[in-house]
Amino acid sequence: MFDSTDIRILEELSKNSRITMKELGEKVHLTGQATSARVAKLEDNGIIEGYTIRINQEKMGYVVHAIINIYTKNTYHQPYLSFIKTHEQYVIHNYKISGDSCYLLECKFPSNDILDEFLERLNEHANYKLSIVIKTV
Repeated sequence: MFDSTDIRILEELSKNSRITMKELGEKVHLTGQATSARVAKLEDNGIIEGYTIRINQEKMGYVVHAIINIYTKNTYHQPYLSFIKTHEQYVIHNYKISGDSCYLLECKFPSNDILDEFLERLNEHANYKLSIVIKTV
């Protein structure tokens, strides 16, 4: 069902999902038509779920990148989840996880002051451990 050409197609699409089928075919040594058929099959089988873009958060004005381990105060998580829903403009990902904490929250903020306000309000619903991203490598 899945071979090395499919993997190469996925790798190339991960680098540039806007590549033409002809260009993609040249990279994986297939015709544009054969490549298009392979991509369609990967989509039909649910391997490719969609296409997306990467946004430069700093250029958008979000200069603080935070990773926050969330420890809910009880087993009822709805207050925390409702809080996150009302602050979606700052949330990149909210992962429910197993391990030491309950959630792993990835956020971006335009300033440390806004981060601080967010954390003060978050603390009404959950405890947290904060890490700031210095650089993506």
